[in-house]
Amino acid sequence: TTCPSGVNYMHLIDHGRSHIEKTYKRPFSDRFIRDFLSKTLSKSINFRVIAILTQFIKPFRFLFPKKVREMIDLMPRKFPKKTLKKMQIYPAQKKKPVARVALLTGCVQKVISPQINEATIRLLNRHDIEVVVPKGIDCCGSLNHHLGKSDLAHQSFKKNISIWYDEYLKHGLDAIISNTSGCGTTLKDYGFILRSDDDYKKKAKKISELTKDIAEYLDENVKLNFIDKSEKEKKYKIAYHSACSMQHGQKIHKEPINLINQTGNEVLEIFDGHICCGSAGTYNLLQSDIAKKLLKNKIANIEKIKPHFISTGNIGCITQIANGTKIPILHTVEIIDWYTGGPKPEVLRSL
Repeated sequence: TTCPSGVNYMHLIDHGRSHIEKTYKRPFSDRFIRDFLSKTLSKSINFRVIAILTQFIKPFRFLFPKKVREMIDLMPRKFPKKTLKKMQIYPAQKKKPVARVALLTGCVQKVISPQINEATIRLLNRHDIEVVVPKGIDCCGSLNHHLGKSDLAHQSFKKNISIWYDEYLKHGLDAIISNTSGCGTTLKDYGFILRSDDDYKKKAKKISELTKDIAEYLDENVKLNFIDKSEKEKKYKIAYHSACSMQHGQKIHKEPINLINQTGNEVLEIFDGHICCGSAGTYNLLQSDIAKKLLKNKIANIEKIKPHFISTGNIGCITQIANGTKIPILHTVEIIDWYTGGPKPEVLRSL
């Protein structure tokens, strides 16, 4: 947030990570953990298995090294059940949709918070938008990209680009929707990353142009049908946490706030909101001491304004912040889904 104007910090650090990975041999324990994260977090099936196993080993966490204990602590205690049937195409309510979009369902998110994708699909379908989830896309590649594992990241980039571009040519896509801001930032950067690849640069550029964060897409393209809850529901004070990847990476800040304001609730911006919560992809796993300090400051600033609950647009931030406070936290799209006819989010049932 403090880089001089014109310095592209994101690309500088991407280059730095890749260079370090190729030229420096880390200690064995670091290499093991980074390889484990690479293989686990970027594959939803692998992550699901580890998530289940973690529930069994939590009572014995004291037997493990500190870093492993901290990873175990970050794993949610329970996982919401899916309520939507798995499909490749979720049709709009009307026979003739007004738009057709692809949804990136993510790798970690669809395991620990499937309700975010379901809220996104319900909301878009309710507003006559067809949602397609092409087969074969799992991770966007950002986890390996941020670990400096360029070869693995580029494999994901190219596979995803090929699938989405083929869908775009054959059936048409008005947008590719990301509801995880860390993923969306990487998708929007595909064009830059592959700018020198003659086989993929044109396709990558198009995919980046099509990519929209869900809040960005709703704010720019959809006239939302809000339900008047003024007599039924109390007014809530909602603290909006602007994820770093959202406000700095994608330059999106006012759009989610505009959407929440339309629900009739009060949006509270957090003091020092430009500073990270400590999640930052795998940062809270690899640099836990600094991440804890960042989280402590973030929670202190949130609790000062005494919100009923917290909203944000990134699964990493949701997981991180939930580990520091009892104030409920949920994705912005869950609020908008609720106020346009969807169910009240599970974490708010007690409010």
